[in-house]
Amino acid sequence: MDERKRLKNKNRIVIKIGSSSLTHKETGQLDLIKLDVLVREVSNLRNQGKEVVLVSSGAIMVGRNTIGLKEKPEKISVKQACAAIGQAKLMMIYQKLFAEYNQIAGQVLITKNTMLNNVNRINAQNTFEELLDMGVIPIVNENDTISTYELEFVNQFGDNDTLSAIVATMIKADLLILLSDIDGLYTDDPNKNKKARFIDIVETLDDERILKMGKETTSSDVGSGGMKTKLAAAQVATSAGADMVIANGKDFRIIHQIIDGRTRGTLFLADKKEEFYLMDYVEKLL
Repeated sequence: MDERKRLKNKNRIVIKIGSSSLTHKETGQLDLIKLDVLVREVSNLRNQGKEVVLVSSGAIMVGRNTIGLKEKPEKISVKQACAAIGQAKLMMIYQKLFAEYNQIAGQVLITKNTMLNNVNRINAQNTFEELLDMGVIPIVNENDTISTYELEFVNQFGDNDTLSAIVATMIKADLLILLSDIDGLYTDDPNKNKKARFIDIVETLDDERILKMGKETTSSDVGSGGMKTKLAAAQVATSAGADMVIANGKDFRIIHQIIDGRTRGTLFLADKKEEFYLMDYVEKLL
């Protein structure tokens, strides 16, 4: 069976949305039309009987725009204040839009300690399972308001790239979709090297040549996750047995195109490791 066609049969899907995919490039303000398309796409997956978790960046960005900050804040307390304002506003918008499509959204905020503490991690897993059993769409973000670890280390979750892979592994998802401001994996940074070649499918990430293609940077002044964090996420997700797709979030209708098996983005095939242990990856990445 064609690797892309297999995606139609995925039932538990995690979709990560980068900050840059949620905003107008010119102003940094939320793109409400794009948000509505995103919510419609996710709601339609739910109508197909699929379970969906949405990992959404953007709280600090929404907060900073709400109070009129033009530049990314540097002071941690300011970032936390922006997150407190922005997370509430972002969830309010999500819940309003999902309600219009007769869906219920719930908020799940996660910190590094949620992963490293066994009791907290099990509680989080149980919460996800209950929400999904209830037909709720969990919307996940890192809890910047109370946690300084991720903020001090330039957002260690990489604009939620790593977080989404950890969540996908924790809930035993069979597909992770990372939507950002790049079409997929290239042999080099396509913004700087016009000869960079697009890579359609990656069968295994054991190849060092693939890992070296990861770049630290992102082309957006809104997001913070470069290709390096996405490849790290791919290592976690595929090792746990999930397929993963990196694709461009410019048009969120790409979501159903990916699920329909069309050639969109770079597909990383599941490469389940027999002795995979999530905490080994969490401690290494965080």
